[in-house]
Amino acid sequence: MSSATQELEVPKVRWDLSALFSGIDDPKIEATWTTAMQRAEAFAQQYRGKIDSPDLDAETLASAIRDIEAIYNEVAKPMGYSHLLFATDSGDPKIGAFMQKQRERGTELSVKTMFFELELQKADEALINRLAEDERLASYRHYIATARALSPHRLTEAEEIILEETANTGSRAWVRLFEELTANHVFKLHRPGKDEIEDATEQEVLALLRDPDRKTRQAAADSLTAGLKEMERVLVFNYNNLLQDKSVEDRLRKFEYPEQSRHISNELDKETVDLVIRLCKANYGLVERFYNVKREILGLPELTHIDRYAPLFDSEEKVGWERAQQIVLEAFGSFSTTLQERAGEFFDQNWIDAEPRKGKQGGAFCAYNTPDTHPVVFQSYQNQMDDVMTLAHELGHGVHASLSRAQSYLNFHGTLPLAELASTFGEMLVFEKLVADASLKDKLALYADKVEGIFATVFRQAAMFSFEQRCHQQRRGEGELTAEQFGEMWQEEIQGMFGESVKIGEQHRMWWSYVGHFIYAPFYVYAYSFGELLVLSLYQMAKAEGPGFADKYINLLQLGGSLSPEDLMATVGVDLKSEQFWLGGFEAMEKLVAEFERLWTEYRQQA
Repeated sequence: MSSATQELEVPKVRWDLSALFSGIDDPKIEATWTTAMQRAEAFAQQYRGKIDSPDLDAETLASAIRDIEAIYNEVAKPMGYSHLLFATDSGDPKIGAFMQKQRERGTELSVKTMFFELELQKADEALINRLAEDERLASYRHYIATARALSPHRLTEAEEIILEETANTGSRAWVRLFEELTANHVFKLHRPGKDEIEDATEQEVLALLRDPDRKTRQAAADSLTAGLKEMERVLVFNYNNLLQDKSVEDRLRKFEYPEQSRHISNELDKETVDLVIRLCKANYGLVERFYNVKREILGLPELTHIDRYAPLFDSEEKVGWERAQQIVLEAFGSFSTTLQERAGEFFDQNWIDAEPRKGKQGGAFCAYNTPDTHPVVFQSYQNQMDDVMTLAHELGHGVHASLSRAQSYLNFHGTLPLAELASTFGEMLVFEKLVADASLKDKLALYADKVEGIFATVFRQAAMFSFEQRCHQQRRGEGELTAEQFGEMWQEEIQGMFGESVKIGEQHRMWWSYVGHFIYAPFYVYAYSFGELLVLSLYQMAKAEGPGFADKYINLLQLGGSLSPEDLMATVGVDLKSEQFWLGGFEAMEKLVAEFERLWTEYRQQA
């Protein structure tokens, strides 16, 4: 692995969304909505009152589900398309208005079809269970079960319509405000040794927290903190509103605790989630152990929040886009030619948007779109080794989405905890490929990056889940919270993860406020802990079983969301309720930390 530090241009790679539409003025968009509205009205005329009925039969229910699925599949296209455009240019008011219009059309259609799931949820349990055994409903058994899981929490149709109608100017509007505000805010960056102050995006500033130079990392921390402070009043008010909005909805729907709705949507019981979070906290000592060694390598008297992701050595390899593509595809191919071929389509067909640019949102994601189109990947590639791992992660999602196209729309998406099945697996494949070709020094750096990435995904997300729990509970008990109260909870939870190994400084108190998951997907974060641990254990199984495991794994991905997480994982011999299984993930982590320690000892001996 080269340690070249030459400047490389960022890739001018933008995605091709023509499988959806040609632009916001494409007449197909309006035609899609017109047809969908007509079909929704016909659907209501044909099925209203016939689902919650003692006369319901298997053919009627199967026909209704097929019809509603077809409608959902089509309207997902303009709605998804608007979000993809907004992600790449959130500062364009035309795109913002276009996205809002799609949301409003979605609400209009939802009002017409809402009766169906409400009737399905109210229908006699014995009757539905009997009908579900009919072969005509075989492919929809999971959908029926998940829809009916929310039966105790549904309101009347009139009440549901009111909530849906007001969401676009309520919670969804607050989410959009957060996205526009953070994506377009100009952060002032004063690099060490330079007189001028640069304008930077949030993502550019966050990337500099991984810079080899500690003064540059401090400058980035100063810029991030100052920028968030400028937005503090809006961000704090915004989050308070969303906390209260969820509190009201949870009360109306009779959820017993704030995260219950997330557990139901994830098809996980509280006991399983609590088991995973408890084991995460019980293993915080691994974090302290690792960072104590990192402090020694960096030669610092103490580590602070600006040192968490500092590279171990001054020279950090730059990896161009073509090289990243080669690394990922070869790594995927070493496990399965199917993975390699599916990932290759993303490069060949321009299904990736990797170019960093102003107005582009931060983070990275894979949008599944619909089974009859194709998924796409979003990131801002800046030629860092970490960007290669992000590419591997998102292409793992992409391969999963591509293989899931074997399912119809209602069985297309898996639940969040299993969403990381292929992404984290893909990262591990790339990591092992890089390590195999690396020098001792580079191996040490790669292990540090990998361990830190796993810690950020498992332990940090568990800490953030606890932070969210406290925010929701305290907001419900005390009323509107202050920036200081949010900051105090944030510091306590994140510091608890590091123990005595890293001192989280005062600047860090505001850093909760840029985490988008808190805003648009409450309690999403524990799915990362769940998924990473699951895959770490699964990866060990793959290595133990050898080549034969690949076929089982591919089959698992092809099942998409057609089964519950428990039933899906049973296809590869995994019991999600087994504490021993989860401990396998921590054992895999401990091996990585131990190897990191061994490499450091060997490196010192050779120095």
